[in-house]
Amino acid sequence: MSQETSAAPAVTTSDASNRVSLTWSNRLLRRPDFAAAVAAVIILLFFFVIAPSFRSPDSIFTVLYQSSTIGIVAVAVGMLMIGGEFDLSAGVMVTTAGLVNALFSYYLGVNLIVGALVSLVFCLAIGFLNGYLVMRTGIPSFLITLGSFFVLQGANLGVTKLVSGAVSSPDISKMGGFSPISSFFAGSFVVGGVTVWNTVIFWIVFVAISGWILHRTKVGNWIYAVGGNAASARAVGVPVRRVKIGLFMTVSFLAWFVGMHSLYRFNTLQAGNGVGNEFLYIIAAVVGGTLMTGGYGNALGVAIGAFIFGMTSLGIVFAGWDPNWFRTFLGVMLVLAVLMNLYIKRLSTARKVG
Repeated sequence: MSQETSAAPAVTTSDASNRVSLTWSNRLLRRPDFAAAVAAVIILLFFFVIAPSFRSPDSIFTVLYQSSTIGIVAVAVGMLMIGGEFDLSAGVMVTTAGLVNALFSYYLGVNLIVGALVSLVFCLAIGFLNGYLVMRTGIPSFLITLGSFFVLQGANLGVTKLVSGAVSSPDISKMGGFSPISSFFAGSFVVGGVTVWNTVIFWIVFVAISGWILHRTKVGNWIYAVGGNAASARAVGVPVRRVKIGLFMTVSFLAWFVGMHSLYRFNTLQAGNGVGNEFLYIIAAVVGGTLMTGGYGNALGVAIGAFIFGMTSLGIVFAGWDPNWFRTFLGVMLVLAVLMNLYIKRLSTARKVG
């Protein structure tokens, strides 16, 4: 048996001199999460100064809990946006997941764990359908998932009212399987007198998994490739259709996960919940440095974006301000984040060229 060997080309002095070496400051500026991290520190210090009650450990962990309920789904939405697509049905899908579990189990007398699995399959099917329609028809994901948004919103209200006669699901706290599944999705524990919700731990785990996939695996390279230029990615053998459908199903999975938390935390769900949250997921990703054109971003940035959301939503309350100003603050923050990301990218490029 013969082995083919090839000698690596020698690196000449001329080749070495042509390489672009980045300084530590330029490498920092090139990170998608840099601007978000700076903004998070500024906002944290701001609320520390103006809201004394914001400084307690209880408040910080309440902020982390608030951030986790948005951040878990935002992890998947960020990956989807890096892959060049949007999902506007993610917000109502959270409510759909909980309603399917509650209504299926309550009215058919089925164990809640079985109902949760049925709900998972249902959500994954929606994610697959969203991705398949986008790839099969070529219609922008914005329009396909907007249609899914309206279908799910109407079905949530219509089916719930048809089955239960009300706009909320029945109380499931006395049903079989409630205790173990509630402890998992909506449990908490106390550390040093501070309550830590399981969702905070889950959020950290999902961010770590997302970061590992994006930066340490072949699938991560494929996600950046299809988001940067799908045609070029397809030309070099990247399975564009499978990657994008997989990303839509990932959004559905994490929407189901948060839907389980919402149901088992309160034992019941309002059918109209979740509308508008899809924009919060997108805002968290954009504030965290993810480009809306795809191909750029990371998991840490999305997590920081969700943390900024949690700080502002509760910091305004701790500061004693009118909470109605939160959406205005959120809109301003979104525009500033986009402008800051654009500025830093240009600054980084100018330094690299210079």
